[in-house]
Amino acid sequence: MPETLNQYCERSLNTIRNEGLHRTLRLVESPQAPVIRFNGHAYENFSSNDYLGLANNKLLKTQVIQAVESYGIGAGASPLISGFQQPLMHLQKALADLKGTESALVFNSGYAASVGTIPALFGSKDILIIDKLCHASLIYGARKSGAKLRVFHHNDTDDLEKKIQWATQQKKSDLENEGGHIGIIGESIYSMDGDHAPLARMVELKDTYGAWLMMYEAHSTGLYGHQGRGLISAKGLTGKVEIQMGTLGKALGCSGGFIAGSNPLVNFLINKARSFIFSTAPSQMVSAGASAAIKHAMSDAGETLRKQLFDNIRTFQDAVPANWKSKIGSDEPGLHLGEDLVTPILPWRVGGAEKTLQLSQDLLKYCFFVPAIRYP
Repeated sequence: MPETLNQYCERSLNTIRNEGLHRTLRLVESPQAPVIRFNGHAYENFSSNDYLGLANNKLLKTQVIQAVESYGIGAGASPLISGFQQPLMHLQKALADLKGTESALVFNSGYAASVGTIPALFGSKDILIIDKLCHASLIYGARKSGAKLRVFHHNDTDDLEKKIQWATQQKKSDLENEGGHIGIIGESIYSMDGDHAPLARMVELKDTYGAWLMMYEAHSTGLYGHQGRGLISAKGLTGKVEIQMGTLGKALGCSGGFIAGSNPLVNFLINKARSFIFSTAPSQMVSAGASAAIKHAMSDAGETLRKQLFDNIRTFQDAVPANWKSKIGSDEPGLHLGEDLVTPILPWRVGGAEKTLQLSQDLLKYCFFVPAIRYP
């Protein structure tokens, strides 16, 4: 007899379990906060990207309630069909101001922003060069684009330049690639290791060879630079990166993703990015909350929150014995740290899925919620 759907799912799940990669959803009984509750117990929360504690901020909740009273909950349809309302317009203006760009476009998630933007901008005549450790959404978007894909060693600008030189030569020698483009994709702060991209050198390379640069600012927006504008701003490179991508679900405490850039770029994506065209517009609640989060992050109160965050990070780092610390990229177990930038992403290498799961379970006994991060 043919295999039923349920049989196929169970057989596949058994394989996942045997590899130590099975996952289940966890019901949290409290708002996101430094301490959360589940299974009837309170735990110190080391799982969240809510870096500034805005996900349950009273000011944001007040703005959300006002937006619901004025505009309701749902948007009705895609913005290209039913239009969009003031909360989303204000959010996109606030994002453009935050990132120092002409315009910005909001998507329902960071994943949607990736898989909509990359295939819209790049196709079979183009070449994409992407950092080995880029987020899964960026990799998937690059694959979906149909562009020739090359991966450069993580943060290795010498290898990146070699790949760009190859791409430049490929365009010259391949008549089919006439008129094609070269794109470079990286992250300002990498979500697993917590290290940062060599932004200045990447900008220099893309300018030298006429490439387009897309940087994922998810884990730096709200935390670095004047008023939390991001690492691109902190490095003095505002206006030097063609495509800035970010999320609203990290330091801004909400949900959604965005692309910030020029007016022509945003107008192009409105007409070509399928994940934008064929999705209902973000809820007015989220848009109003995110606008309030940006305003808060750019204020003196936001600066106080950033100082508190980085004080906490340094306190944790100082508490870890020296023999438990290694440089990022090492194979040694323990806390892996960068040398020139403090980030809220603190990877603790364990080794193997089973050991990692066991350590996570052991920490729960001491009321520390530190999830096991496993492949992929």
